[in-house]
Amino acid sequence: MTFICYPKCTTCQKAQKWLDESGISYTFRDIKMENPTYEELSAWHRRSGLPLKKFFNTSGLLYKSMALKEKLPTMSEDEMLKLLAADGMLVRRPLLVGDDFVLVGFKEAEWESCLKTQ
Repeated sequence: MTFICYPKCTTCQKAQKWLDESGISYTFRDIKMENPTYEELSAWHRRSGLPLKKFFNTSGLLYKSMALKEKLPTMSEDEMLKLLAADGMLVRRPLLVGDDFVLVGFKEAEWESCLKTQ
């Protein structure tokens, strides 16, 4: 599993603490240092079953400054993926990527439910 986060993000810190306390092994990846690629994001989107807009960090300053709330509804999937791949700060985090699942954002009950079946 790969745990993708922004170390300064408090939600990411909570998720990492939860993973550690649960004894779950993972590979750590700083989204600011190693932004997800277009190909990765496309594959994760398909694997997650979520709408692509769920991959956007809607509370982030960059999202707001780019007025993406207004722009996303008219963008193609390709345009959205290119935008996400351009800057890791646009990507909602943390992400937990496994062979057959992708968890976006940290909801403890959802993570626990998913990881118990792994």
